[in-house]
Order: sequence, then C-alpha cells, then structure tokens
Amino acid sequence: MERQTLYLECVSGISGDMTVAALLDLGADQRVLERALESLPVDGYETVIRQVKKSGLDMCDFDVVLDHVHENHDHDMEYLHGHAHEHEGGHHHEHGHHSHEHRGLPEILEIIGKGDLTARAKETAGRIFRILAEAESKAHGVSLEQVHFHEVGAVDSIVDIVAAAVCLDNLGITDVIVTRLNEGQGTIRCQHGVLPVPVPAVMNIVAAHKLPLHITETKGELVTPTGAAIVAAIRTSDRLPEVFTIEKIGMGAGKRTYDRPSMLRAMLIREGSEEKDVIVKLETNIDDCTGESLGYVMERLMEAGARDVHYMPVYMKKNRPAYQLNVICGEEEVEHMEQIIFAETTTIGIRRVLMERTVQRREIRMVDTPLGKAKVKVCQYGGTERFYPEYESVTALCRAHGKNYQEVFQIVQRCCGRLS
Repeated sequence: MERQTLYLECVSGISGDMTVAALLDLGADQRVLERALESLPVDGYETVIRQVKKSGLDMCDFDVVLDHVHENHDHDMEYLHGHAHEHEGGHHHEHGHHSHEHRGLPEILEIIGKGDLTARAKETAGRIFRILAEAESKAHGVSLEQVHFHEVGAVDSIVDIVAAAVCLDNLGITDVIVTRLNEGQGTIRCQHGVLPVPVPAVMNIVAAHKLPLHITETKGELVTPTGAAIVAAIRTSDRLPEVFTIEKIGMGAGKRTYDRPSMLRAMLIREGSEEKDVIVKLETNIDDCTGESLGYVMERLMEAGARDVHYMPVYMKKNRPAYQLNVICGEEEVEHMEQIIFAETTTIGIRRVLMERTVQRREIRMVDTPLGKAKVKVCQYGGTERFYPEYESVTALCRAHGKNYQEVFQIVQRCCGRLS
C-alpha cells in the first residue's frame, strides 16, 4: 500500500467532530461513512454534514444532532463555562440533568465490533476508546473495568470516534504528523462539575503519550478528551519533513466560539523529492604518474567507498600536461581517501572543499523482465518517478542471453512501468 501522510494542524485545538469534518473535506467518502454509522447498534441521533463559513473561510461541518434524551450541551458556551441560566420567573437552573447512557469499555467495543466496518477502522476506533478509558481510569482512581464513560460514552462521542476511524481508513492514511496541540486555559463544566482546562482526561492522555502541548491565552477548552485520544491513537510523528508538497487540504469547523476561529486544518502531504546533504570534494594535480598508477588509484578509491572519482586534463606551471584527480566522498571518509591518494600517487598536497548538494530521493528496486530480474534505480522528482536500469544488471543479462546492450536496456526500460 502506498504511504499516505496526514498532517493535522491543531492551531485551534482538536475535537472529534472537527477531525471528522476535516477528513470529509479532505475527500473521505461521505457515503461510506453514512453506511458505516447506520450499521452501528446505536440510535437517538442523526448526522448533518454541510459547508459553513468561519472567519470568511469555507469549511466542512460534521454535526451529530441528538434527541432530547441524549443532548449533552457540548456547544452551550455559558453552560460549559459554569454560568447558571435564568428562567423568566427569576429562578436559576443548570443544564446537565438529562439521563446519559453510561457505558463501560466492553459495551462500547461490542458496539464497534457489531458495526459494518473494516478491520482497520475497528482497530483504530477501539484504540481511541482504550486510550480514553485509561485516561478516565487514572482521573477518577478506578480500575479500567470500573470506568463508565459519561460525555465520552454518550452517543455523539461514539459516532465521532467511529466516524474518524472510518474516514482515516477510507483515505488510506498510514502516517500522521501532529507537531503540537494548542490548548486554552481557565475552567469548563463537565459531568463531574467545573474543572480546570486542560481537563484531567486530556492531561492524562498528553502525559501518557508524550503529546507536545502549548497553552494559549484563549479562555476555554480547545482540546477535548476525544480530540486528544484521536491524536494519541494515530500520531506517528511530531516533526514535519524539512521539504514537502501539499497534495490536498481539508478544513473542519468546530462548534464553540472563542477568540480564534474554531477549526482544524488537515493536509495530505508528500515529503519533498529533493534532499539536501553535505559532501566533500578532494582534488589534487598530478603530473608525474603513469596511466597505470592513475587507473589503479581510481579502483582503490571506488572500492573504499568514494561516491565518484574522475580525472581532468590540466596544464600546470611551465606548461606541463597533467591530470587533476577529483574524489567525491562523505565527511567521514575523507581521512581514508587521503591515505590512499598519498600512498598511490606522487602528490604532496590535497585540497578539500566542503559542498552542499541537492539530490533526488532514490532507491534500488528489482524488476521482472523476459530475460530475468534486473536492478533499476528509481528517482523521485516533482511527484513523479523516473527509472534508470543499472549498468551491471543490463550487462549481466547481455552476457547471459548473447544480446547487445541497447536491446537489453530497452527491454528492462519497458518493464519499469510495472514498478509505478
């Protein structure tokens, strides 16, 4: 399977619904998602997927609309931040007394297991819930078996987590980069009362999975436990490649309103086709060595690991014809290369030049041809691959079949299409 790298830019934090929306905007198949959710033995909700505007930007919104029994006021800002509501008659009340279905981890894993999902999507969803269960277990001082999910076990979170797993699988994501989580501060109300931000479950996930966290000036919760658990379950790296290309961008809208647009940007990226490294060029002028000596020193240098060795004809002082020896090697090979040059030639000095270079990413692959297997160098540039049959493989097939070089080269070149 071709590797697909996802970069989640969590500038405004991350939640389950933001993740699903960003992945749908990135190209995950909405029909595949809807079929998967319909197959779950869960009711009391419907999903609404639409395009919305946030800060003038067009993005996708994934909304799990709950019935009255399951509503959890997740997007009611006054309730979330601990403010009582007032009726017309002056009486105060607080939301949050609707009955929630409290489910343990085994019940939730059973729901996932009964869904018509791929094995990979089931495994991802199960991993996210296990991470949440471990965080809740630690927060409340109970065993994993005793954990009963409240907000997390509510219908909308089950739908968010399964939907995220289905979309990741549908997009074929193999690698996920999250450089850091931006979180807010202050307090927020949850099933257990008013808690500090980051809430304990988020802190436990961040600590257990070494997630890079940045506390912003925003008053409020930017990273939900579900969002943190998704990152912990799928993240493979916290570093972006030095050079990369962006193949597609998805924007997922959040529901809450803060001092920054509540949105998650997801990008499919490909590492840059060019890599930069440092090499050393050694050069020296030689005017009193035989051709045999020069040929032998080239052989020794190549056998010792030189990247390249070549001679250039030069004229030295007093118009003496000579050769300039050039050796390309790594920094760690310089001393050994100089020892060979001093031992095998008459030179008394070698110049060193440290050089930066840009190289295409490349690898050697084997290709099947009508004449047998052949090695091919595959170079990547600008999102395309170029194929170069290796000289030794071509000449070996020439000798084995009594054919000329050009004929064999073209046969191997034609078979390179199978490597695409």
